[in-house]
Amino acid sequence: MCNPRSYDVQQWETVAETPTLRVIVITLAPGQCVPWHLHTEITDTFYCLAGPMVVEHRDGMAASELATGETYAVPPQTPHYVHGKDGGRCKFLIVQGIGTYDFVPLDE
Repeated sequence: MCNPRSYDVQQWETVAETPTLRVIVITLAPGQCVPWHLHTEITDTFYCLAGPMVVEHRDGMAASELATGETYAVPPQTPHYVHGKDGGRCKFLIVQGIGTYDFVPLDE
């Protein structure tokens, strides 16, 4: 499990951003993650560019493992945690919208 207090990523590239939509490419180095959080209004749609990567959920939902080329959407108000499989490196494009972006951190 990564350190939720340090939300460090290897690389962050903003592709496009408007008041209601963001498109970002994130690379996570081994051991890095996007810690537990949710978004009030927006859907996170993940496109795995290099993986595998894992999107974990709470409340008994099964984790979603994505191979390169696969996609997965997390609806608003859904707690999730993102990392490379087995703590490995991964790279993904994420589309966040439509709505006002927020990042609500959650306790592990």
